[in-house]
Amino acid sequence: MNGAATPERSASASPPRPAQAPLLALLPPHQLEWRFSQVFGERSAGEEVQDVDIISAIEFNKSGHHLATGDRGGRVVLFERTDVKDHGNRKGAEKADYSISRHPEFRYKTEFQSHEPEFDYLKSLEIEEKINKIKWCQAANGALFLLSTNDKTIKFWKVCARKEGQKVSQMNLDRSTAPANGGPGGVRSPSATVITSAEFHPTHCNTLAYSSSKGSIRLVDLRQSALCDTHSQIFEQHEAPGSRSFFTEIIASISDIKFSKDGRHILSRDYMTLKLWDLKMNSGPVSTFQVHEYLRPKLCDLYENDSIFDKFECCQSGDGLRVATGSYSNIFRVFGCDTGSSEATTLEATRNPTRRQIQNPTRPARSVNTLTRAVRRGAESTGIDANGNTYDLSTKLLHLAWHPTENLIACAAANSLYMYYA
Repeated sequence: MNGAATPERSASASPPRPAQAPLLALLPPHQLEWRFSQVFGERSAGEEVQDVDIISAIEFNKSGHHLATGDRGGRVVLFERTDVKDHGNRKGAEKADYSISRHPEFRYKTEFQSHEPEFDYLKSLEIEEKINKIKWCQAANGALFLLSTNDKTIKFWKVCARKEGQKVSQMNLDRSTAPANGGPGGVRSPSATVITSAEFHPTHCNTLAYSSSKGSIRLVDLRQSALCDTHSQIFEQHEAPGSRSFFTEIIASISDIKFSKDGRHILSRDYMTLKLWDLKMNSGPVSTFQVHEYLRPKLCDLYENDSIFDKFECCQSGDGLRVATGSYSNIFRVFGCDTGSSEATTLEATRNPTRRQIQNPTRPARSVNTLTRAVRRGAESTGIDANGNTYDLSTKLLHLAWHPTENLIACAAANSLYMYYA
């Protein structure tokens, strides 16, 4: 034969090895190192916080270039990102060889009074001005749009830039033509169960999820009916036989739910735990994270001082690899939820977020009985947590939000807005 002969493979030669994924791709993501970024409204030592100044809602817009907060005084404050403002986006800035910061930075943009206190004469009920929720809408023609609500009224706002400053205008329907509370299109509970949170699917606008005080999450298809009295899926975790107590139903109440960015998972927060649910598997959560298990022996005390009814929010990173939620003593916890991850970080809403992770080696170990005695029935609001650190039930981190594209968490400690990056 002409040319070089092709060598024959011997019978003992091993077959070609299949291509393997890089080892790094199989490893869980590394634990993030969180650092303090910014604080707005930081109070000085000994300064008394007014109730109307306490932050009650936090929300990033879809791009992450704007952040909104609401407070108990009915005000909405807007912040805008500054590190990419002049160059459009981070990728464009890098191509242009501009010097940009290593993490997102924000500045105050504007604020406005969203709600005022009012009186419902029909129900003989005072309606406070506290902002319960803020939701950003799609931006258009250089203007920002958002929704804000208190216990009664949802308002639609437009914010646009003008030469003399920011213009904020209300764009609401005439109240005489608007549907009444609980009218058609409202979410109604199929029983006496209270609906505690609701969220639309990020890509399927017909799919709505809502949670209840009974600890269940229901998925409904609005193409079937606008009245949510039936569901297509239900997610709930049943207690083991014989484990029920007086507090079981109270701590099972879900205070917040969030869809993951890809819409595949739902994150839920009840009083004691954070749970991650797969929409394709409703037999139980795929992951459960203990937030403050050291409080379980003190449920009776927490019930008597009403702390057991605190409503903590939750959030998930844009890449879906981590989740976060708040606790007492102004701390929040970040958990890794990827396969094989054991990440569990405790951070405090201060300029030194990691100080509570340093345990005092001279502190003696405490038994469960000692921990139980740390809080007397209905009296003191302080005690000792599982790491030997003191905790304070009067300082609680209820509200937080994760930037949609960056590892940046914004959280509220009373009237102060803290930001941390990794």
